[in-house]
Amino acid sequence: MTLFHAVVFIDHSHAQILQFDAEHVQAQKVKASSRHTKQHGGAVRSEHEFFAHVCDALDGITEILATGPKTGLADFRHYAEKHRAQTAARIVGFETVDHPSENQLVALARQYFLKYDRMNGTPTPT
Repeated sequence: MTLFHAVVFIDHSHAQILQFDAEHVQAQKVKASSRHTKQHGGAVRSEHEFFAHVCDALDGITEILATGPKTGLADFRHYAEKHRAQTAARIVGFETVDHPSENQLVALARQYFLKYDRMNGTPTPT
């Protein structure tokens, strides 16, 4: 099943990706590596690996709403814009939220995309 829209909730430890249409929701989770390294810059490398896995999971999704706590969302945005331009181009919005439920995320995203598609003159896919 190919779904047009997705919302991703991301912080520094995990990401929840919800692809949806009017009737269906498909969930996927990506967790950050819990391995610790003493190497200089190891935390940055681990974070970049995590963000890369999230971007890989977002491949093929046409429009993405990124959500999450302020710092995690900002770090993901910076990574995507710097290292994954194709993914960044498909992220149509960033919304700061604090650990909503899956149903709350989908409701937020449906409202967001309804307005976004209307403003761009794009018919909302069904």
